[in-house]
Amino acid sequence: MITTQRSISGPSQSPRSPSSQPYLSVSVTDPVKLGNGVQAYISYRVITKTNFPEYQGPEKIVIRRYSDFVWLRDRLFEKYKGIFIPPLPEKSAVEKFRFSAEFIEMRRQALDVFVNRIASHHELQQSEDLRTFLQADEETMERLRFHETGIFKKKPADLMQIFKDVQSKVSDVVLGKEKPVDESNPEYEKLKHYIFELENHLAEAQKHAYRLVKRHRELGQSLADFGKAAKLLGASEGNALGKAFTELGVKSETLSIRLQKEAQQLLMNFEEPLKDYVRAVQSIKATIAERANAFRQQCELAETIKLKEINLDKLMLTRSDRVGEAEHEYKELKAEGEEATRRFETIVRRMNEEIVHFQEQKTTDMGVAFHEFAKGQARLANSIADAWRSLLPKLESCSPA
Repeated sequence: MITTQRSISGPSQSPRSPSSQPYLSVSVTDPVKLGNGVQAYISYRVITKTNFPEYQGPEKIVIRRYSDFVWLRDRLFEKYKGIFIPPLPEKSAVEKFRFSAEFIEMRRQALDVFVNRIASHHELQQSEDLRTFLQADEETMERLRFHETGIFKKKPADLMQIFKDVQSKVSDVVLGKEKPVDESNPEYEKLKHYIFELENHLAEAQKHAYRLVKRHRELGQSLADFGKAAKLLGASEGNALGKAFTELGVKSETLSIRLQKEAQQLLMNFEEPLKDYVRAVQSIKATIAERANAFRQQCELAETIKLKEINLDKLMLTRSDRVGEAEHEYKELKAEGEEATRRFETIVRRMNEEIVHFQEQKTTDMGVAFHEFAKGQARLANSIADAWRSLLPKLESCSPA
């Protein structure tokens, strides 16, 4: 559970007492499987404690499912252009893992992080959609989900069509059929290059972190199997050698448990944070795409406004009876262009603020993750070395001089 306040910029700052400062505390707890077969899903208890005046009371408990969190993410993405909307954990495509205890706990923690990042953000925490998510009853949420539209709710066929349209657009630019519309901003180009490179590097690191977890688990299982075999061998001997074999088996089984625990720690404190940052970078890329779209709309409107202005001048010179209608269209279009400019400038301003916060938070989070990784590996290596070292005198006494 993370307590957030209006005055802070991130979750790393310590909260003050609720009585002295506005606060918003959210926790995602108690995952429960409901339903059967393909209709089965996990529900979560979401507990909110706050003294924000716009909330219904000091404490509210609601039941939410994964699709409710998706609804909140989609709504914020549509309304807060330029802000890096926190990423959600992905759904498991493999049925047998979907309801495993490990997967459910990993998702619960990720959902808790997701909602608290929103609650700690100085703009997103004021969102009406966040208040709805934290307070509405289940029937209301179901209605809202049902009526929700947008790119995240499109069917695979629709998404494929969008992808084809983008490919076509790129092809037109390359072939010279359409003039490319892009920002000529060297600093922004550097930022985009950095984000795309960062995604690749993080994904590569996460892939190898996954292999480390897998290796720890496999080694732990191998030691457990070896321990059982050594104990059986010791029982069959019944002398000093047999006792040494038995102790070897016990040590192997003890180390097996230690390795399995370390694998779990590695998963939760190292692989998952890396995976979370891969998702965060993908969220930034979605915002970059929105910025490009807003810039293109601004440019296209500016071009259309110029054409309308030229046409209006022609009509005024010829004293056409369509001057009034053309003036009205020109004014409407100009207002639309001004709004597009404001929208683009808002995205730029927000992105500039967001990237600074992202870099600061990434430095902190990655530093903690790699530090915990190194500490865990050092502890594990020492445990293994101590365990084997303690056996050496007994095994040496059984060896010929």
